[in-house]
Amino acid sequence: MHPAPSFGWDEYMGCKKEQQSRHDFEEALCEFFPPQWLQATAKETGLVKRERKVNPVALFWVLVLSFGVGMQRTLASLKRSYEREGDVVLSDSSWYDRFSLELIQYLKTCVIHGIEHLAATEHRKLSEKLRQFQDVLIQDSTIIRLHEVLAKRWPAARSRKVAAGVKVSIVVSAVANSMKSVSLFGERTHDVKTLHIGPWVKNRILLIDLGFYKHHFFTRITENGGFFVSRLKGTADPTIVSLNSICRGNSIDVVGKRISDVLPKLRRQILDVEVSVQMKRRKYNGKQRTDDVRFRMIAVYNTEEGTYHLYLTNIPGDLLAPEDIASLYGARWEVELIFKELKSRYALDMIKTTNAKIVEALIWVAILTLLVSRLIYNLVRTMAEAKGKEVIRFTQLRWSTIFSETAEKHLTALLHYLNIKMDLMDFYSLYDCQAFDPHVHRQRFREKWWA
Repeated sequence: MHPAPSFGWDEYMGCKKEQQSRHDFEEALCEFFPPQWLQATAKETGLVKRERKVNPVALFWVLVLSFGVGMQRTLASLKRSYEREGDVVLSDSSWYDRFSLELIQYLKTCVIHGIEHLAATEHRKLSEKLRQFQDVLIQDSTIIRLHEVLAKRWPAARSRKVAAGVKVSIVVSAVANSMKSVSLFGERTHDVKTLHIGPWVKNRILLIDLGFYKHHFFTRITENGGFFVSRLKGTADPTIVSLNSICRGNSIDVVGKRISDVLPKLRRQILDVEVSVQMKRRKYNGKQRTDDVRFRMIAVYNTEEGTYHLYLTNIPGDLLAPEDIASLYGARWEVELIFKELKSRYALDMIKTTNAKIVEALIWVAILTLLVSRLIYNLVRTMAEAKGKEVIRFTQLRWSTIFSETAEKHLTALLHYLNIKMDLMDFYSLYDCQAFDPHVHRQRFREKWWA
């Protein structure tokens, strides 16, 4: 085999004249997922029981940088990609058997490792107003539609016909600029059950979707030293117990009244009050008590819609003003962009197989691709900042398009960096194998007339 040229970052970023190490990105990827760690993890999870044709390092990177960016839409084409890059020929059974419970555990372990690696480094800093908090976390879920054959394993919710779906639940960290946790559930699992509140929320702000709206859930966050911001549920009608700010001029008396009675008469731009809501505790010894808990409620008038946006939080007024609470909640859009990135760029919505193991494996592959993309994105931002460029202009969605289009060059450069190379004769051996139809007993019409 002969060494092939490495594809540096300057090539497709249009920076050929800049002095940059050719292997900065390959080194960063190998530090992110060290080859020795990938091999050891493959053995620990049972993916590799003895050294044969499958190289766990090559398999990992081909999965992440081929299927993960949508370059390979079928397992057959993915197999060819692995054989091409890994300089090996596999039987069909050997390849498909790799998509097993052991591979799922291997990929899941890699996801946890990648999340911890990104979380260990601060890639973004919170603004001055948020410096007293450790992080801002955004929680949400998305549904992946699957083949109806998988309906027994992952039944869909609110479907008139047989359907299947997986709920991917993600917590995004603003500081790490990436995911903090990822979990898979059946579509029928209630959102509240996808996030377990504990000491980890201390001094962190959670931006909560309405699907998680539950007063007991908010109380658990408060009891663990955390903070939250949520939209007020439409059916909720708490009682105002005190004012946090006094409005000048003629203002109506709101204390002791329900929100539904106050809003139609309200004329001020902002209402900042303490409200009381009833919360049912869990049953103990067959008894269940109801407590009154207090939260801060903010109403901000939206001139475009001509209505008030209502928010519930436990963040004190001396830490964040009402306008800041409303503006901060808008950051929830960031998790929606991640879901869009996963589905439109990293093949999360392209899983058409009827094999449950393959489905789960490829979901974790898409997550890994996003993590790898984030690593390189953060490196690009760091380099740009060192050169005095406006880092804020490096948008993640635009970046994901560039990354998906150039992932093949990343894969080639990385495998060459790891000394996994091929020459023209290797490609000939591969083509000779792939062009030969393995279905020896298949009858073909043309055999009778020509060969």
